[in-house]
Amino acid sequence: MATEQFSRITLLHSNDIHGDFDGETGGSEHFGGISRLSGYVTQARAADPGTVYCVAGDMLQGSLIDTEFRGVSTIEIMNSVNPDVACLGNHEIDYGLGHLLFLERCARFPIVCANLFVRNPRTRLFSAHKTLKINGVRMMFIGIITREVLSSLRNDNLISTLVDVDDAAREVGRITNAYQTMDVDVTVVLSHIGFEEDKQLAALLDPAWGVDMIIGGHSHTVIDHPAEVNGVLVATAGHGTEHIGRFDLVVDTAKNQIHSYEWHLVPIDPETTPRDPQLDTLLAHYQQSVDAKYDAVVCRFAHALTHPDRYRETELGNLFADSLKDSLGVDLMMVGSGSIRQPALGPLVTKGGLLEVMPFDDRVVALRINGAQLRRMVAHMLRDEALDGGHGEFYQFSRGMAMTYDRGTHSFERFEFEGHELADEEVLQVGLQQYHINSFDDFFAVPRAELVDGTGRVVTTSQRDVLEECWAHAHNLTAQVEGRLVIK
Repeated sequence: MATEQFSRITLLHSNDIHGDFDGETGGSEHFGGISRLSGYVTQARAADPGTVYCVAGDMLQGSLIDTEFRGVSTIEIMNSVNPDVACLGNHEIDYGLGHLLFLERCARFPIVCANLFVRNPRTRLFSAHKTLKINGVRMMFIGIITREVLSSLRNDNLISTLVDVDDAAREVGRITNAYQTMDVDVTVVLSHIGFEEDKQLAALLDPAWGVDMIIGGHSHTVIDHPAEVNGVLVATAGHGTEHIGRFDLVVDTAKNQIHSYEWHLVPIDPETTPRDPQLDTLLAHYQQSVDAKYDAVVCRFAHALTHPDRYRETELGNLFADSLKDSLGVDLMMVGSGSIRQPALGPLVTKGGLLEVMPFDDRVVALRINGAQLRRMVAHMLRDEALDGGHGEFYQFSRGMAMTYDRGTHSFERFEFEGHELADEEVLQVGLQQYHINSFDDFFAVPRAELVDGTGRVVTTSQRDVLEECWAHAHNLTAQVEGRLVIK
């Protein structure tokens, strides 16, 4: 094996870190945490100068530190971890497009995105790609973002994105055609569209474009080994900081391709990873500031309430939906499962704990919807594509709804409200968060213009204010899974 033809590269990758700075504790062991993740990356770079570390989107959200400092803290923390390149995720846009551009200026690492642009004149908002030279190997990284970014940009008519997998494939082709040269040895698409969509994207790529790998995020998928589709390796690393993906590559620089590889999902634990003391100091600074503000107690639950799965009815989802329904006076409250960002809350609930669980302080808008329209909306939510693929929106329903859905027949065996079958013509005042109002037609496949009253009215500008005030006067709050939505 001629040394001038083959080079070794270690490619580390994370995705969907979501402000997971502390990691998780299991028994007496503490797994993950941004300090140990940084320690692993630093250790790998010290052992092998041919190491590159990339992040496939969603560095932001999920942490009180992130929410309080509107992502500036997270970017400073990620600057310390020092990725070589990152792509945008949909949650990078949660604080607004203008703020994202500010955060991008704060980042000391390149952020790439090929398919987010100003409509007219058609101008990309970010660099589409970044080429790095690692251990003599030239690697080109191209960024692709999910269609869900449109939900955050719905009110900004100046901004658009290429959202379909077909469009994303064509954009990758455009970049490789324009910037791929004889000197590029490895081409990597950093994607934030989901693992199944990554495989679809790989199948659409022209082999002549020379894409070798897709490193993805968004779906939080844990894999045993990379998929190989159309000659393209497709990998992702779950989510958070409990593990990191690792490719050990042998690159044929004469043929500009990967000669061989090994891949592992490496656990971030005390046995394999040291802490990063400088990052610990930085985290302690932010944590001290946050604790002083958010340690105030809101209330105490009878016991901890859980939200273990966003695609089924949960205790915490029922409590949120019921509290908002009772306080706002709507007939039915539908809370987006994805807006509940932690698996549990309580029994002691602080302002900080509530903020971590529900970081999106949305408006709530009441729409008038009849029974036939609501049935169509829920049926779309329960379509096989959404339940199997894990990418559709799912909702927690306030008390009064009782639905049984048969996936075999794609029909409802029961669709009741307040103990009676909901008639097609019966009209309910339904509360929805503003995020879901913005993308109503896409999320429900029912045109908002067809509703009994799709204009609606704002019933609160802060759902968190409502919850804090409601819970402050309650004693030993509790909730349980009641079969409001049963999926057979």
